[in-house]
Amino acid sequence: MSASDEGIAAPAGYAPHPYVGGRTAALRALAAWRMRWPGAPRVIVLTGNPGSGRSRLVTGFLMMCDPGYRKQLPLDDLDPATVPPDLPAPAVPSPAGRTAAQLLWVIADHFGLSAERADDIFPELAAREEPVTIVVPDVDRAGPVRAAYEPARLVRDVLKPLAATETVQLLADVPRELAAELAGALPSGQAQIIDLDAPEWADPKGLLLHAETALDPGAGAPDLPFTTDPAVRRPLAEALARRADGSRLTAQLAVQSLLLQPENFDPADESLLPATVGEALDLHARRLGVDPQTLRLLLAPLAFAEGEGLPAQLWGPLANAVAGWDMSQDLADGMLLAAPFIQPVEADAAEDADDAVSGDDAAAGDGADDGRMLLRLQHPAIAEEIRSGLPDVRDAQTKIAMALLEAVPQQNWAKADPYIRDHLAAHTLEAGLLPQLLTDPGLFAHADPVTLRAAIEAVPLEQLGAPARTYLRTAPLLTRSQAPADMRAAFLESAFVEDGLAPYAEALHTLGFDLPWRTLWSVPLAGVRAVTTGALPQEGGEGTAAETGADGAGDGGDGPAAATALRPVAAFVVPEGTPGSRTVPGADDDTSEDGGGALLLHDLLRPGYVDADPTQVQLPSDETKAAAPFGFSRGADYLRVWSRADQEVVAALLSDAPLTGADLSPDGVLVVATERGVTARQILAAAPAVAPTVPAQRTGAADSAASDGLEGDHS
Repeated sequence: MSASDEGIAAPAGYAPHPYVGGRTAALRALAAWRMRWPGAPRVIVLTGNPGSGRSRLVTGFLMMCDPGYRKQLPLDDLDPATVPPDLPAPAVPSPAGRTAAQLLWVIADHFGLSAERADDIFPELAAREEPVTIVVPDVDRAGPVRAAYEPARLVRDVLKPLAATETVQLLADVPRELAAELAGALPSGQAQIIDLDAPEWADPKGLLLHAETALDPGAGAPDLPFTTDPAVRRPLAEALARRADGSRLTAQLAVQSLLLQPENFDPADESLLPATVGEALDLHARRLGVDPQTLRLLLAPLAFAEGEGLPAQLWGPLANAVAGWDMSQDLADGMLLAAPFIQPVEADAAEDADDAVSGDDAAAGDGADDGRMLLRLQHPAIAEEIRSGLPDVRDAQTKIAMALLEAVPQQNWAKADPYIRDHLAAHTLEAGLLPQLLTDPGLFAHADPVTLRAAIEAVPLEQLGAPARTYLRTAPLLTRSQAPADMRAAFLESAFVEDGLAPYAEALHTLGFDLPWRTLWSVPLAGVRAVTTGALPQEGGEGTAAETGADGAGDGGDGPAAATALRPVAAFVVPEGTPGSRTVPGADDDTSEDGGGALLLHDLLRPGYVDADPTQVQLPSDETKAAAPFGFSRGADYLRVWSRADQEVVAALLSDAPLTGADLSPDGVLVVATERGVTARQILAAAPAVAPTVPAQRTGAADSAASDGLEGDHS
């Protein structure tokens, strides 16, 4: 069905869609797409200028696609060609605030796919016998960080492969600059672009109906001279629609301004009506006797706000920062001035519930800010208009970032507002200052890992320092585990030691986190197939029997432990020929092609290999193991340490690589091997007789490659 059929609905006397209020041609095309009408495209790309009503159209269409909601609509009064068939509701994954990879896993979850990698999702969809219908609205709102411009990545990595999958029927609402790229990737006839601002899809009658309804007291408008008199209301609505030139947002803002402040308005003077969003801002300010620049400066912090919106208490300080002077009085007097353009929202409890903070900072932890008021602009196009009018966007973001940093009490991230913790990186990204911020291990642990990761990944890798690279390497683990701040700090503590950044690891132990372990050492060693802990007899050595829990009757001992000092060690089973290893016949039952029997010894409590005969290592007896305060259990990529006394888990380790070996010494040193190396962690809940020392780690940070998005973070 084509847009040329637009005029058929009116003569037939059909009622307009109660929510959309027009757009008959577009609704007909969408209904034909939904019913797979012969000749209808398999993919529809919906686009238009910001404020053209794309979101409203998609919402109204989905109302008719939902079996439950259809019962509430007067479908019998609507044009039958605009009503889709009564089918199961399509999948509607929302990209708002999500990365492209997150959205892809939402789709996989919805259809119950068994794919374990992102690359497997599209082939699995293609292999389905029945086609699937997917509607992706609001692509322009994708991503947790605005400046990272996630919409382009979503189109490239998700929508284009979905559109190319023959079993997928796709409707996507995308910005105009991305519409041609998405539709152009398909053969002719498979995709159609519906541009709501193009002449064949424009709906001036629908815009007039919107304006007239908004002015009607019967629809909720106040009783005013230009709303109660139909002879005045109708010409005013016509003028509003004519001036707005297809922009429903411009008409909406104009009506809200008039209804909120009707004084000094002559409905017969069309020059008092805006033609653009910018004019809506400026005309409203002038009608209230205020310099338009004052209104724009007041709204600037909201134009840069990230996430769901800006906490109300931060609005004033950020407005002062952007303006460069005290705007507190303007803000106090300006609520009527700003009201038509602002939308208050209540903070999402899931967004604010961040971390449990120990000690005196507990009040700043889980859920402390639930229910607080956030403020955001009515539409992203308002934000874009305000940002584009500033002389220097980077300078404005720099001022905002500095003001946010100053608002952190005692520079303690545990006490910082959740907005500052989670979104400071996004502001510094656009200011060009993010690399300088990425040296604070406290921020790494407290910030929302999805948001922080997205911001860091938008920075060229060569501009990042070693701590930021370590964070990027660890970020998939942080996002996959959805761990609270204490566990994020624990994972990062180990990662810093693994990458030779011991001062950053040690700093995390000074910031009030309840860490389950202290990472003692880590060695990059490939091919380790098993690890075990024990003790090495050493004449005049530093160790003692108490350090290892050996009782003198160890499996490899020749005499009482009291007669000889014992050095705690860890033994690795490695491929023969590994430098420093010794072949021990029968030491490994592994008959794989790697061969077996080569052992490599490492000090248990400090960095450094041990050059000694592995056959001299004494293993703790079964009695010693049974008397140890902790036990552990492991899976393919996770491990739990639990207290033998009450069976409570005291430490949980999740690995981004399969575990190839693990052992727990009687005094609570956990040694874990993966395909990349071996790491030892002292469980802090244990009470070893001798506190482990933490010497300087190996120098030089490993080059950590940037992560490839959220692939593999699905759990």
